[in-house]
Amino acid sequence: MMRASPARPITCGHLTVAEHRRSVGRLDTRRGFYQPRGKDKKSSRQLHGAHTAHPSRPHPLHTSPNPTDARNPTAMASSAAAAVPESDRAALVKAFDESRTGVRGLVESGVSTVPDLFVHPDPYASVPLAPPGVSIPVVDLSLPAPVAAAAAAAAARDWGFFHLVNYEALVPADYPARALAAVRAFNELPAPERSAHYGRAMGGGVSYSSNVDLYRSAAASWRDTIQVGFGPTRPDTERIPPVCRSEILEWEAHTTAVARAVMALLSQGLGLSEAALEEASCLEGKVMVCHYYPVCPEPERTMGLVPHTDPGVLTVLAQDGVGGLQVKHTNEDGESYWVDAKPVPGALVINVGDLLQIMSNDKYTSVDHRVVMNSREEARVSIAVFFNPGKRGDSVFYGPLPELVSSENPAKYRSFTMSEFFGAFFKRDLASKALLDNFKL
Repeated sequence: MMRASPARPITCGHLTVAEHRRSVGRLDTRRGFYQPRGKDKKSSRQLHGAHTAHPSRPHPLHTSPNPTDARNPTAMASSAAAAVPESDRAALVKAFDESRTGVRGLVESGVSTVPDLFVHPDPYASVPLAPPGVSIPVVDLSLPAPVAAAAAAAAARDWGFFHLVNYEALVPADYPARALAAVRAFNELPAPERSAHYGRAMGGGVSYSSNVDLYRSAAASWRDTIQVGFGPTRPDTERIPPVCRSEILEWEAHTTAVARAVMALLSQGLGLSEAALEEASCLEGKVMVCHYYPVCPEPERTMGLVPHTDPGVLTVLAQDGVGGLQVKHTNEDGESYWVDAKPVPGALVINVGDLLQIMSNDKYTSVDHRVVMNSREEARVSIAVFFNPGKRGDSVFYGPLPELVSSENPAKYRSFTMSEFFGAFFKRDLASKALLDNFKL
């Protein structure tokens, strides 16, 4: 999400799921992934024909039906069932990144299988799906403040996630839809126009690339991302792609208003003043990630986003109607399962990050979530804004809020600087569960 000064941003590459507006598949509850219906068993060219324009020069990872050279990235990409030697994977990563067109470029090239680089071994088999009727909680911002605060605190404690509804007093009626549409428009520009913006360096606080952990992860995920660091240092806004610039800037202002209201509720839920988290500078550090998940020829073989927790304080997520976000929940009997965070019209998704779990001294919970690929016909778009402390420096320490620590409830985490926290984050890949362990007492 954030950067420590001079900082790289911490990102989640966050997140979302649910049912597609159209029925595109049946859910195999034994394995937890979507399988195509009979009517969907078309060739990849038929499925993607309306979405793609094949470039004159083939993509370096385009599937080759008769691979003859196991060292050739094009040939290697077609053998999705075989393990890729590390040296060959490095070549595939380099070839993919240097194409500068992201996963969308693969789709445009007409791939009919998921290249090895993106294959996740049995990605949906480890934890079952939730029983029917289980869903994440809803918090209504129009309720009296004490009632809304109690609901938000219960959701943050028991789930780490909730839908936020009736926030219209803070956000114009045409948002977040305008921002989501603008992000989609950028990602569906012709490849040469997108590639002009491609790069991993956060020049001016802005980047467009695929997979923030591409060079560290065991398998890449099926998404491309625009990332903008909004604080504590403001970005060079001219570096944001023009087709979505004004909408991204407007949405950042609106999500800040939403986050302020939610932090007030969560502060009250801890028995603190409503300004407690804002006074700890938790609104001042923020990064926006605009994710685009292209249509996928084999959604059961890859992930949109691997299971992870968000490292910051709070995340505000807007998602379109395609769906994909799943939240891992453990019930009172100790049973764990993945719950679809189905898109709710007019709702935002709010979730607790690792820093808020630490600052609340474990009263609130940061939980695993992931994005599954459940659509063969329509790309998914989401925009997450991660909020973090903005005060940095070697003399500024974070840990459990002092008001929450007592002899009866001792601190569960040690204090640390943001520089140390960010250092621990960047040493791990996105799926690592070890971030909180670095600071436990």
